[in-house]
Amino acid sequence: MEDIKQKYRTVMDDHFPEVMNVSFGDQTLEYRKRSWKIPDASGNLIEKGLRYGENPGQEAALYELTSGNLRLAECSFISPGNGLVSALTEDQMIQAGKHPGKTNLTDVDNALNILKYLMKSPACAIMKHNNPSGAAIDESLSEAYRRADNADRIAAFGGAAVFNRSLDKTTAAMISENYLEVVAAPEYEEGAVDILRRRKNLRILAIPRIARLKDYLTWRFVDFKSLMDGGIIVQQSPINAIRSAEDLIPARSTRNGKEYVIERQPSERELGDMVFGWAVEQGVTSNSVLYVKDGCTVGIGTGEQDRVGVAKIAVMKAYEKRRDLLCFDRTGKSWDEVRDREVLEEIESEVRRTKAGLIGSVMVSDAFFPFRDGVDVGIREGVSAIVHPGGSERDFESIRACNEADPKVAMMFTNQRAFKH
Repeated sequence: MEDIKQKYRTVMDDHFPEVMNVSFGDQTLEYRKRSWKIPDASGNLIEKGLRYGENPGQEAALYELTSGNLRLAECSFISPGNGLVSALTEDQMIQAGKHPGKTNLTDVDNALNILKYLMKSPACAIMKHNNPSGAAIDESLSEAYRRADNADRIAAFGGAAVFNRSLDKTTAAMISENYLEVVAAPEYEEGAVDILRRRKNLRILAIPRIARLKDYLTWRFVDFKSLMDGGIIVQQSPINAIRSAEDLIPARSTRNGKEYVIERQPSERELGDMVFGWAVEQGVTSNSVLYVKDGCTVGIGTGEQDRVGVAKIAVMKAYEKRRDLLCFDRTGKSWDEVRDREVLEEIESEVRRTKAGLIGSVMVSDAFFPFRDGVDVGIREGVSAIVHPGGSERDFESIRACNEADPKVAMMFTNQRAFKH
Protein backbone atom coordinates (compact mmCIF):
# COMPACT_ATOMS: atom_id res chain seq x y z
CA MET A 1 0.00 0.00 0.00
CA GLU A 2 1.27 3.48 -0.90
CA ASP A 3 2.40 5.54 2.11
CA ILE A 4 -0.49 7.90 2.94
CA LYS A 5 1.94 10.47 4.36
CA GLN A 6 3.83 10.48 1.06
CA LYS A 7 0.59 11.29 -0.75
CA TYR A 8 0.24 14.48 1.29
CA ARG A 9 3.83 15.45 0.53
CA THR A 10 3.55 14.88 -3.21
CA VAL A 11 3.17 17.85 -5.54
CA MET A 12 1.16 16.44 -8.42
CA ASP A 13 1.72 17.17 -12.07
CA ASP A 14 -1.43 18.58 -13.59
CA HIS A 15 -2.53 18.31 -17.19
CA PHE A 16 -4.76 21.35 -17.37
CA PRO A 17 -3.97 23.79 -20.20
CA GLU A 18 -1.85 26.91 -19.68
CA VAL A 19 -4.65 29.07 -21.10
CA MET A 20 -8.39 28.59 -20.61
CA ASN A 21 -10.97 30.55 -22.58
CA VAL A 22 -14.60 30.83 -21.57
CA SER A 23 -17.00 32.30 -24.12
CA PHE A 24 -20.28 34.01 -23.24
CA GLY A 25 -21.92 34.52 -26.62
CA ASP A 26 -19.62 36.94 -28.45
CA GLN A 27 -17.59 37.78 -25.31
CA THR A 28 -14.57 35.75 -24.26
CA LEU A 29 -12.73 35.63 -20.95
CA GLU A 30 -9.13 34.43 -20.94
CA TYR A 31 -7.57 32.77 -17.90
CA ARG A 32 -3.92 31.82 -17.41
CA LYS A 33 -2.74 29.05 -15.13
CA ARG A 34 -0.67 30.07 -12.12
CA SER A 35 2.53 28.30 -11.08
CA TRP A 36 5.31 29.13 -8.65
CA LYS A 37 8.98 28.26 -8.26
CA ILE A 38 9.23 27.01 -4.69
CA PRO A 39 12.13 25.07 -3.13
CA ASP A 40 11.46 21.45 -2.21
CA ALA A 41 12.79 19.76 0.92
CA SER A 42 16.23 19.50 -0.72
CA GLY A 43 16.30 23.16 -1.66
CA ASN A 44 15.73 22.55 -5.37
CA LEU A 45 13.40 24.99 -7.10
CA ILE A 46 10.30 23.18 -8.35
CA GLU A 47 7.90 25.05 -10.64
CA LYS A 48 4.40 23.73 -10.13
CA GLY A 49 0.91 25.05 -9.56
CA LEU A 50 -1.43 23.73 -6.88
CA ARG A 51 -0.12 20.86 -4.79
CA TYR A 52 -3.32 18.92 -5.43
CA GLY A 53 -7.07 19.49 -5.25
CA GLU A 54 -9.33 18.89 -2.27
CA ASN A 55 -7.64 15.53 -1.72
CA PRO A 56 -4.33 13.94 -2.74
CA GLY A 57 -4.78 12.24 -6.08
CA GLN A 58 -6.94 15.04 -7.51
CA GLU A 59 -5.19 17.15 -10.10
CA ALA A 60 -6.00 20.85 -9.75
CA ALA A 61 -5.02 24.18 -11.25
CA LEU A 62 -5.46 27.84 -10.31
CA TYR A 63 -6.32 30.31 -13.06
CA GLU A 64 -6.17 34.10 -13.03
CA LEU A 65 -8.46 36.23 -15.19
CA THR A 66 -6.11 38.01 -17.60
CA SER A 67 -8.25 39.28 -20.46
CA GLY A 68 -11.86 40.13 -21.21
CA ASN A 69 -14.44 42.47 -19.70
CA LEU A 70 -17.69 40.57 -19.34
CA ARG A 71 -20.96 42.46 -19.35
CA LEU A 72 -24.33 40.71 -19.32
CA ALA A 73 -27.45 42.87 -19.37
CA GLU A 74 -26.84 45.62 -16.79
CA CYS A 75 -24.21 43.67 -14.84
CA SER A 76 -20.49 44.31 -15.35
CA PHE A 77 -18.37 41.54 -13.87
CA ILE A 78 -14.96 41.92 -12.27
CA SER A 79 -12.29 42.84 -14.79
CA PRO A 80 -8.68 41.66 -15.22
CA GLY A 81 -5.95 43.23 -13.09
CA ASN A 82 -7.82 42.84 -9.79
CA GLY A 83 -6.54 39.45 -8.74
CA LEU A 84 -6.18 38.63 -5.04
CA VAL A 85 -5.51 34.96 -4.35
CA SER A 86 -5.38 34.12 -8.06
CA ALA A 87 -2.62 36.70 -8.61
CA LEU A 88 -0.20 35.45 -5.94
CA THR A 89 3.45 35.61 -6.96
CA GLU A 90 6.53 33.95 -5.48
CA ASP A 91 7.51 37.27 -3.88
CA GLN A 92 4.12 37.48 -2.16
CA MET A 93 4.64 33.97 -0.81
CA ILE A 94 7.04 35.32 1.79
CA GLN A 95 7.36 31.82 3.20
CA ALA A 96 5.87 29.22 0.93
CA GLY A 97 6.33 26.31 3.31
CA LYS A 98 5.35 24.05 0.43
CA HIS A 99 3.27 24.35 -2.70
CA PRO A 100 -0.27 25.32 -1.69
CA GLY A 101 -3.21 23.01 -2.13
CA LYS A 102 -6.67 24.01 -3.26
CA THR A 103 -8.13 24.27 0.24
CA ASN A 104 -5.34 26.58 1.44
CA LEU A 105 -6.22 29.15 -1.21
CA THR A 106 -9.99 28.75 -1.15
CA ASP A 107 -9.91 29.32 2.63
CA VAL A 108 -8.05 32.60 2.12
CA ASP A 109 -10.43 33.57 -0.68
CA ASN A 110 -13.51 32.96 1.46
CA ALA A 111 -11.98 34.92 4.33
CA LEU A 112 -11.58 37.87 1.97
CA ASN A 113 -15.23 37.46 1.02
CA ILE A 114 -16.04 38.16 4.69
CA LEU A 115 -13.40 40.79 5.39
CA LYS A 116 -14.38 43.01 2.47
CA TYR A 117 -17.47 43.99 4.51
CA LEU A 118 -15.43 44.65 7.67
CA MET A 119 -12.84 47.13 6.44
CA LYS A 120 -13.81 49.90 8.86
CA SER A 121 -12.11 48.12 11.78
CA PRO A 122 -9.13 45.82 12.26
CA ALA A 123 -10.51 42.35 11.61
CA CYS A 124 -9.47 38.71 11.53
CA ALA A 125 -11.21 35.70 10.03
CA ILE A 126 -9.82 32.24 10.79
CA MET A 127 -10.97 29.70 8.24
CA LYS A 128 -11.17 25.93 8.31
CA HIS A 129 -12.62 23.83 5.48
CA ASN A 130 -13.97 26.96 3.80
CA ASN A 131 -15.94 28.10 6.87
CA PRO A 132 -14.93 30.53 9.59
CA SER A 133 -14.01 28.89 12.89
CA GLY A 134 -13.97 32.38 14.37
CA ALA A 135 -14.15 35.97 13.22
CA ALA A 136 -13.81 39.24 15.11
CA ILE A 137 -13.35 42.98 14.79
CA ASP A 138 -11.68 45.15 17.40
CA GLU A 139 -9.65 48.30 17.94
CA SER A 140 -6.36 46.44 17.41
CA LEU A 141 -5.42 43.62 15.08
CA SER A 142 -3.92 41.58 17.92
CA GLU A 143 -7.15 41.74 19.91
CA ALA A 144 -9.20 40.83 16.83
CA TYR A 145 -6.97 37.77 16.36
CA ARG A 146 -7.11 36.80 20.03
CA ARG A 147 -10.89 36.91 20.07
CA ALA A 148 -11.28 35.10 16.74
CA ASP A 149 -8.92 32.37 17.93
CA ASN A 150 -10.61 32.07 21.33
CA ALA A 151 -13.99 31.68 19.63
CA ASP A 152 -12.89 28.18 18.63
CA ARG A 153 -9.23 27.51 19.32
CA ILE A 154 -9.64 23.80 18.54
CA ALA A 155 -11.03 24.30 15.03
CA ALA A 156 -8.50 27.09 14.42
CA PHE A 157 -5.71 24.48 14.68
CA GLY A 158 -4.27 24.10 11.18
CA GLY A 159 -6.48 26.86 9.79
CA ALA A 160 -5.89 30.00 7.73
CA ALA A 161 -5.84 33.34 9.57
CA VAL A 162 -6.50 36.31 7.32
CA PHE A 163 -6.18 39.95 8.35
CA ASN A 164 -7.33 43.24 6.82
CA ARG A 165 -4.50 45.37 8.25
CA SER A 166 -0.71 45.31 8.21
CA LEU A 167 0.31 42.51 10.56
CA ASP A 168 2.34 43.78 13.54
CA LYS A 169 4.87 42.03 15.79
CA THR A 170 2.43 41.68 18.68
CA THR A 171 -0.03 39.75 16.52
CA ALA A 172 2.78 37.74 14.93
CA ALA A 173 4.00 36.66 18.37
CA MET A 174 0.50 35.45 19.26
CA ILE A 175 0.21 33.56 15.97
CA SER A 176 3.59 31.88 16.49
CA GLU A 177 2.25 30.25 19.65
CA ASN A 178 -0.40 28.41 17.61
CA TYR A 179 -0.35 26.03 14.69
CA LEU A 180 -1.75 27.49 11.47
CA GLU A 181 -1.35 26.45 7.85
CA VAL A 182 -1.66 29.93 6.35
CA VAL A 183 -1.39 33.56 7.40
CA ALA A 184 -2.38 36.28 4.95
CA ALA A 185 -2.31 40.07 5.30
CA PRO A 186 -1.88 43.08 3.02
CA GLU A 187 1.65 43.62 4.39
CA TYR A 188 3.83 42.93 7.42
CA GLU A 189 5.48 45.37 9.77
CA GLU A 190 9.24 45.15 10.23
CA GLY A 191 10.15 42.17 12.39
CA ALA A 192 6.76 40.43 12.11
CA VAL A 193 7.86 37.97 9.42
CA ASP A 194 10.94 36.94 11.42
CA ILE A 195 8.63 35.96 14.28
CA LEU A 196 6.27 34.06 11.99
CA ARG A 197 9.16 32.15 10.39
CA ARG A 198 9.56 30.24 13.66
CA ARG A 199 6.91 27.99 12.14
CA LYS A 200 8.88 26.63 9.19
CA ASN A 201 5.91 25.12 7.35
CA LEU A 202 3.64 28.14 7.82
CA ARG A 203 2.63 29.71 4.53
CA ILE A 204 3.05 33.48 4.93
CA LEU A 205 1.22 35.38 2.20
CA ALA A 206 1.25 39.09 1.42
CA ILE A 207 -1.76 40.13 -0.67
CA PRO A 208 -1.43 43.91 -1.15
CA ARG A 209 -4.90 44.38 -2.59
CA ILE A 210 -6.44 43.37 0.75
CA ALA A 211 -5.86 47.02 1.71
CA ARG A 212 -8.46 48.04 -0.88
CA LEU A 213 -10.98 45.26 -0.35
CA LYS A 214 -13.78 47.81 -0.03
CA ASP A 215 -13.46 48.31 -3.80
CA TYR A 216 -14.75 44.74 -4.21
CA LEU A 217 -18.04 45.35 -2.41
CA THR A 218 -20.12 45.73 -5.56
CA TRP A 219 -18.02 43.72 -8.02
CA ARG A 220 -19.63 40.49 -9.13
CA PHE A 221 -17.79 37.45 -10.46
CA VAL A 222 -19.06 34.50 -12.47
CA ASP A 223 -19.73 31.55 -10.17
CA PHE A 224 -19.44 28.12 -11.79
CA LYS A 225 -20.88 24.96 -10.28
CA SER A 226 -19.92 21.77 -12.08
CA LEU A 227 -22.33 18.84 -11.98
CA MET A 228 -21.30 15.20 -11.79
CA ASP A 229 -22.73 14.60 -15.28
CA GLY A 230 -20.38 17.19 -16.81
CA GLY A 231 -22.97 19.96 -16.83
CA ILE A 232 -22.37 23.41 -15.42
CA ILE A 233 -24.59 25.86 -13.54
CA VAL A 234 -23.52 29.49 -13.95
CA GLN A 235 -24.65 32.27 -11.64
CA GLN A 236 -23.75 35.78 -10.61
CA SER A 237 -21.99 36.03 -7.30
CA PRO A 238 -24.16 37.54 -4.52
CA ILE A 239 -23.74 41.03 -3.09
CA ASN A 240 -24.34 41.79 0.57
CA ALA A 241 -26.85 44.64 0.73
CA ILE A 242 -26.44 45.17 4.49
CA ARG A 243 -23.65 47.72 4.90
CA SER A 244 -25.00 49.60 7.92
CA ALA A 245 -27.81 49.50 10.48
CA GLU A 246 -29.90 51.74 8.20
CA ASP A 247 -30.20 48.85 5.76
CA LEU A 248 -32.05 46.67 8.29
CA ILE A 249 -35.85 46.56 8.56
CA PRO A 250 -37.84 46.14 11.80
CA ALA A 251 -39.64 42.79 11.70
CA ARG A 252 -43.30 42.89 10.76
CA SER A 253 -45.77 40.38 9.32
CA THR A 254 -49.46 40.03 8.53
CA ARG A 255 -51.47 36.88 9.17
CA ASN A 256 -55.21 36.49 8.53
CA GLY A 257 -55.58 40.26 8.43
CA LYS A 258 -53.75 40.79 11.74
CA GLU A 259 -50.48 42.69 11.79
CA TYR A 260 -47.62 41.52 13.98
CA VAL A 261 -44.90 44.09 14.75
CA ILE A 262 -41.74 43.60 16.77
CA GLU A 263 -42.13 45.51 20.03
CA ARG A 264 -38.54 45.95 21.16
CA GLN A 265 -36.09 47.81 18.93
CA PRO A 266 -32.40 46.79 18.96
CA SER A 267 -29.75 48.83 20.75
CA GLU A 268 -26.84 50.43 18.93
CA ARG A 269 -24.59 47.57 20.04
CA GLU A 270 -27.05 44.96 18.79
CA LEU A 271 -27.39 46.71 15.44
CA GLY A 272 -23.63 46.70 15.09
CA ASP A 273 -23.54 42.98 15.83
CA MET A 274 -26.28 42.37 13.28
CA VAL A 275 -24.26 44.10 10.55
CA PHE A 276 -21.11 42.24 11.65
CA GLY A 277 -22.90 38.89 11.84
CA TRP A 278 -24.48 39.33 8.41
CA ALA A 279 -21.00 40.02 6.98
CA VAL A 280 -19.66 36.79 8.50
CA GLU A 281 -22.70 34.95 7.09
CA GLN A 282 -21.42 35.69 3.58
CA GLY A 283 -18.71 33.09 4.14
CA VAL A 284 -20.67 30.36 5.96
CA THR A 285 -22.06 27.26 4.29
CA SER A 286 -25.86 27.00 4.43
CA ASN A 287 -28.07 26.16 6.29
CA SER A 288 -26.39 28.20 8.98
CA VAL A 289 -27.10 29.99 12.23
CA LEU A 290 -24.54 32.13 14.05
CA TYR A 291 -24.41 33.76 17.45
CA VAL A 292 -22.28 36.90 17.70
CA LYS A 293 -21.56 39.34 20.50
CA ASP A 294 -19.50 42.53 20.66
CA GLY A 295 -18.07 42.02 17.18
CA CYS A 296 -17.03 38.40 17.66
CA THR A 297 -18.53 35.01 16.86
CA VAL A 298 -19.71 32.96 19.84
CA GLY A 299 -21.13 29.90 18.07
CA ILE A 300 -21.21 28.98 14.37
CA GLY A 301 -23.51 26.29 13.01
CA THR A 302 -22.92 25.35 9.37
CA GLY A 303 -24.24 23.22 6.57
CA GLU A 304 -27.18 21.53 8.27
CA GLN A 305 -30.39 20.34 6.65
CA ASP A 306 -32.83 21.91 9.11
CA ARG A 307 -32.75 25.34 10.70
CA VAL A 308 -33.77 24.42 14.22
CA GLY A 309 -31.12 21.71 14.17
CA VAL A 310 -28.35 24.10 13.14
CA ALA A 311 -29.50 26.61 15.76
CA LYS A 312 -29.05 23.89 18.40
CA ILE A 313 -25.69 22.82 16.98
CA ALA A 314 -24.38 26.39 17.15
CA VAL A 315 -25.44 26.48 20.83
CA MET A 316 -23.77 23.14 21.51
CA LYS A 317 -20.56 24.34 19.90
CA ALA A 318 -20.63 27.54 21.92
CA TYR A 319 -20.82 25.52 25.14
CA GLU A 320 -18.10 23.07 24.08
CA LYS A 321 -15.72 25.81 22.94
CA ARG A 322 -16.26 27.88 26.09
CA ARG A 323 -15.59 24.86 28.33
CA ASP A 324 -12.40 24.12 26.47
CA LEU A 325 -11.20 27.75 26.47
CA LEU A 326 -11.74 28.19 30.21
CA CYS A 327 -10.04 24.88 30.88
CA PHE A 328 -7.06 25.77 28.71
CA ASP A 329 -6.71 29.23 30.27
CA ARG A 330 -6.70 27.78 33.80
CA THR A 331 -4.79 24.55 33.37
CA GLY A 332 -2.96 24.73 30.04
CA LYS A 333 -4.85 21.62 28.99
CA SER A 334 -7.95 20.97 26.92
CA TRP A 335 -11.23 19.91 28.53
CA ASP A 336 -10.73 16.26 27.55
CA GLU A 337 -7.24 16.14 29.09
CA VAL A 338 -8.13 17.40 32.57
CA ARG A 339 -8.87 14.74 35.19
CA ASP A 340 -9.43 17.02 38.20
CA ARG A 341 -13.18 16.67 38.81
CA GLU A 342 -13.31 19.77 41.00
CA VAL A 343 -11.82 21.93 38.24
CA LEU A 344 -14.19 20.46 35.65
CA GLU A 345 -17.23 21.01 37.83
CA GLU A 346 -16.21 24.60 38.54
CA ILE A 347 -15.80 25.34 34.84
CA GLU A 348 -19.04 23.58 33.94
CA SER A 349 -20.88 25.63 36.55
CA GLU A 350 -19.52 28.87 35.11
CA VAL A 351 -20.35 27.87 31.54
CA ARG A 352 -23.92 27.01 32.53
CA ARG A 353 -24.34 30.18 34.56
CA THR A 354 -23.17 32.42 31.70
CA LYS A 355 -24.75 30.18 29.03
CA ALA A 356 -21.38 30.07 27.27
CA GLY A 357 -21.46 33.79 26.52
CA LEU A 358 -24.72 33.54 24.59
CA ILE A 359 -26.62 35.86 26.97
CA GLY A 360 -27.05 39.16 25.20
CA SER A 361 -25.78 37.82 21.88
CA VAL A 362 -27.34 38.34 18.46
CA MET A 363 -28.72 35.34 16.60
CA VAL A 364 -28.08 35.42 12.84
CA SER A 365 -29.77 33.15 10.31
CA ASP A 366 -28.95 33.05 6.59
CA ALA A 367 -32.59 32.36 5.67
CA PHE A 368 -35.95 32.92 7.32
CA PHE A 369 -37.19 30.76 10.18
CA PRO A 370 -40.00 28.56 8.80
CA PHE A 371 -41.29 27.99 12.35
CA ARG A 372 -40.69 29.64 15.69
CA ASP A 373 -38.79 26.62 17.05
CA GLY A 374 -35.46 27.92 15.78
CA VAL A 375 -36.05 31.34 17.33
CA ASP A 376 -37.06 29.68 20.60
CA VAL A 377 -33.68 27.92 20.73
CA GLY A 378 -31.89 31.27 20.76
CA ILE A 379 -34.32 32.89 23.20
CA ARG A 380 -33.83 30.05 25.70
CA GLU A 381 -30.09 30.77 25.64
CA GLY A 382 -30.60 34.46 26.32
CA VAL A 383 -30.11 36.11 22.93
CA SER A 384 -31.26 39.71 23.01
CA ALA A 385 -31.75 40.23 19.28
CA ILE A 386 -32.26 38.24 16.10
CA VAL A 387 -31.60 39.10 12.46
CA HIS A 388 -32.72 37.07 9.46
CA PRO A 389 -34.07 37.68 5.95
CA GLY A 390 -37.79 37.48 6.77
CA GLY A 391 -40.35 36.35 4.24
CA SER A 392 -41.70 33.19 5.87
CA GLU A 393 -45.42 32.46 5.92
CA ARG A 394 -44.93 32.09 9.68
CA ASP A 395 -42.85 35.19 10.37
CA PHE A 396 -45.66 36.17 12.71
CA GLU A 397 -44.80 33.20 14.96
CA SER A 398 -41.17 34.28 15.28
CA ILE A 399 -42.20 37.88 15.98
CA ARG A 400 -44.66 36.70 18.60
CA ALA A 401 -41.95 34.56 20.22
CA CYS A 402 -39.71 37.63 20.55
CA ASN A 403 -42.53 39.75 21.97
CA GLU A 404 -43.48 37.05 24.47
CA ALA A 405 -39.91 36.61 25.69
CA ASP A 406 -38.91 38.00 29.08
CA PRO A 407 -37.09 40.25 28.52
CA LYS A 408 -38.41 41.01 25.05
CA VAL A 409 -36.12 40.24 22.11
CA ALA A 410 -35.50 42.58 19.16
CA MET A 411 -35.79 41.32 15.59
CA MET A 412 -34.73 42.85 12.27
CA PHE A 413 -35.07 41.67 8.67
CA THR A 414 -32.34 41.87 6.02
CA ASN A 415 -34.79 41.35 3.15
CA GLN A 416 -32.18 39.19 1.40
CA ARG A 417 -31.06 35.59 1.80
CA ALA A 418 -27.40 34.56 2.26
CA PHE A 419 -27.28 30.97 1.05
CA LYS A 420 -23.85 29.60 0.15
CA HIS A 421 -23.34 26.08 -1.17
